[in-house]
Formats: sequence, C-alpha cells, structure tokens
Amino acid sequence: MRAAFASAVNPEEPLSGLTLGELPLVVPDGWVPVDVRAASLNHHDIWSLRGVGLPADRLPMVLGCDAAGLDPDGNAVAVYPVVEDKADPRGYSLFSERHPGTLAERLAAPPGNLVRIPDGVSFAEAACLPTAWLTAYRMLVVRGRLAEAGSVLVQGAGGGVATAAVALAVALGKRVYATSRDPGKRERIGRLGATAVEPGARLPERVDIVIESVGAATFDHSMKCSAPGARIVVCGATAGHRADVDLRRVFAMQLEILGSSMGTPDELAALLDLVAAGTVKPVIDSTFPFADTTAAFTRLAEGDVFGKVVVEF
Repeated sequence: MRAAFASAVNPEEPLSGLTLGELPLVVPDGWVPVDVRAASLNHHDIWSLRGVGLPADRLPMVLGCDAAGLDPDGNAVAVYPVVEDKADPRGYSLFSERHPGTLAERLAAPPGNLVRIPDGVSFAEAACLPTAWLTAYRMLVVRGRLAEAGSVLVQGAGGGVATAAVALAVALGKRVYATSRDPGKRERIGRLGATAVEPGARLPERVDIVIESVGAATFDHSMKCSAPGARIVVCGATAGHRADVDLRRVFAMQLEILGSSMGTPDELAALLDLVAAGTVKPVIDSTFPFADTTAAFTRLAEGDVFGKVVVEF
C-alpha cells in the first residue's frame, strides 16, 4: 500500500526523513482494516520526524494521527486517534507513535476507534476532527464548561487547535476574542466571527474561558483577561512551558487553571453531529493529493497555515 512514513529522524531537518513509498499492512488480532479516503496533518507529525516520541528502532513508521475512510462493511468512519497501549508509560499512544499511522491507503485500527460519520460530512471534513478539533471541543465544552460562559479568549489563533476553538465558540453563540501576531491571520479570524486583536491587547471585557496553547509568552495576559471564576484551559506550551503565575490573582479572582488533552470517542461523535447539523464547518487551509504529501508537510512546517492541511487518497 502507498504510505507516507518516517524512514529516518533528523532534529534539524525533519522533512529529510519523510518518505513516500510502499509498505505492507499488518492487522493485529482483533483489529480491522480501514480504507483511508482522507487524512490531516498535525505538528505531531513534524515532531515525530524530529525523533520526539519516535525512536529510530521503530522506523519505518507510517505518520499521521487523523483519518476518515471506510470500514470493512463499507461504512464511512472517522478514526479516533488514541490507542490503549500497556507498553506506553501513559497507558495509551497515538497512531504513528507505536502503531502505524493514518497517512496510508489502508490503516489497521481497533473497532472501538471507528466513529460513524453522519450524512452530510465529507471525508476531508471528518479527517480534520479527531486530534485538533476534538482537543478544542473538549477544552471548550467539557473542561471550560462552555454552557456557563458568555465570552472566550483564544490565544495564538491560526494553528489547528486554536482556529478550531475560535470556530466552535463562535458557532455555539459565544463572544470570542482571539490573538495573533499575523495581520493576515487576524483578518481571517475576523471572518470566522471573532474579534481579532494583537497579543497582549486589552479586551473590552474580561472573559469566562481562556483557551491557552501558547504558554509562557501569553499566560500573564490570559490571567489578566480572566473574569472572576474564569477557566484557563491549557493544552500546550508552544512558546515556553514555565510561566510566571501570580497566585494572588488566582485566589482573589477564584480562577481555575485546567489541563486538557484528547477528547473521547463519544465527544468525537458529538462533534461530528455538530458538523452534520451545519452548526460549524472545519477550517481547511489546503488540500493535497497523496502524491503531493511532501508539499503538504512543507506547507505545515513553514508555519503559515490557517486551519488544517488535508491529504486525500
């Protein structure tokens, strides 16, 4: 089968280890094959090519965490990316860490990882959801308790999770503010229905939820923008993991600082239902045929993306 895989790891030039070629499909006992129709890229794939979480003794490794396709009965399914894994210290792993990933014509997955795609949702749209969009959904709806909120701040919009959080919060009827250093991205954020501002800018109100994936560079701003009882939900630290936290503000404002990561299969199903209902539409930056997967990775690595990069088979 055709696949995009890591044949080598290189911390300095990660894309040098990306190979498009043929690999066999191995289906473990109890798993099933999926015919992949679309997959989307994540920065996790770039980190894998750098060797982060992917040691050389696991190569070659098919890349990719997210996919949508057809199960053995011909049903359209999205692939939930988290696999129970007793060999991993976390108790789980993502596709492409210990098990071959989604950037291949065929994928082996546990049946419980396959979530039916409702009518009206394309394979490309469904392939955007399992990692970035599901992370944003859980941050907002579950950890952030969006139903109790009127306003949301999303730090560093433009990337997959942050852009998804903007689109979801707007679609679910909240007042949304989002920061970006890039004027072009601020313009596109505005077209999604949010108020786009420069990093560190004063907001017209304090917000009930902050979506924080940037880290140390924005965390003080996140604290200052938080209303009493606000939830600051953290899923990453792309610009530093050691933030100064004014504990006086935490207790005086009764703030909650909450960690969040991947959602559940049931939450993925709920997110697919929102897309099927027309409530929200995944933001796709660009789409590439499998033959141009290297160009898709280059697009992601250059950092000028707004939304998801999709590869179609």
